[in-house]
Amino acid sequence: MKNLWLTPLCALLMTVGCSEKQISTSSKPFDGFRLTGTVRGVPDSTFIFVDKADNISGEITPLDSAMVIDGRFELAGAMEEPAMKALIRNRDFSDLRFIWLEKKQILFNAEKGRFSRATISGSETELKSIEMHAAIVPLHGRMDSLRSVLKKNSLAETERALVEDKLKGLEEEIKQWNVSFIKQNPSSMLSASILNISSTKWGRKTTEELFAGLSGEIRNSRYGVAISNYLLLNKSPHIGDQFADFSQQSLDGRLVRLSDYKGKVVLVEFWAAWCGPCRLENPNLVRTYNSYKAKGFEVVGVSLDSNKSAWAKAVEKDGLPWVHVSELNGLENSAAVVYGVSAIPDNFLINSNGTVVGRNLRGEKLNEMLAELLK
Repeated sequence: MKNLWLTPLCALLMTVGCSEKQISTSSKPFDGFRLTGTVRGVPDSTFIFVDKADNISGEITPLDSAMVIDGRFELAGAMEEPAMKALIRNRDFSDLRFIWLEKKQILFNAEKGRFSRATISGSETELKSIEMHAAIVPLHGRMDSLRSVLKKNSLAETERALVEDKLKGLEEEIKQWNVSFIKQNPSSMLSASILNISSTKWGRKTTEELFAGLSGEIRNSRYGVAISNYLLLNKSPHIGDQFADFSQQSLDGRLVRLSDYKGKVVLVEFWAAWCGPCRLENPNLVRTYNSYKAKGFEVVGVSLDSNKSAWAKAVEKDGLPWVHVSELNGLENSAAVVYGVSAIPDNFLINSNGTVVGRNLRGEKLNEMLAELLK
């Protein structure tokens, strides 16, 4: 899943608690990564941290910390797989850099305030990641420019259609670049990461073909297991299809099945406490829910959170009166996998006969459809 690009990693940066103990070099494990850092302008006694950045569950887990002495520090930790996505940062996250670690000696060379531009050597996965971003980031920049053009109300229909065609062309170019990378690098953890993120967007057929070409070690990795889970569970119902049932626990511990609401018009709303656009949309959905609840409308909120406290606080703060369910496993939520959710907020509108009649409906579009279904 899950480009999510709205991933929860950024939201968790300021909430993760980290142990600030310096681990001596002699006690650092060799069966894993060892990162030696040189940092200019960083005062001695400053702590530098390395956290595991799990972009499947969205969680950040502290691994090690070290004190800067004479402009140098050393971090190390055990690894279960050949490569691991990690975060190198200072105490308050004002300076940070995501990096792919390997079971090797890795060099990190940076200056204060510019960790994001650090020079890194020793990790082949990181080198490939840098090459990938160099090729794709400009394409994303062009897409952002085209999206800005689409926001102009004065745009004529013919011009709008032309811009939308250009956007589709860029999306296809990015996809083909990624597909080519995966085929050429079947033993890279980065390939599995890309495929896991893109699976719901690319669909079962493409995902299955690319997954079969990965090495056995990569297929058995954490990313590989997530892709296997997608291929096993995903149904990606389209408009006109019957709904796909699922069951998860509610905030108060009850087992809730989507099929419990059969006979009503149901909106399955995928969201998370860490998702800014989701939270901005919540007041609109509350108004819609209050307007149509008495006529047979229900909302089932599926949270892609992993922190129950944050989830519960968001429900209370936003005043969300409908049922809420979650597996508290972040982006691995099985309902999101079943429905092919690749970014949030997302939703599916199901009519009283159990047929999917709309997707990603917001504001007036949702109100108009509900008015028609519930008249």
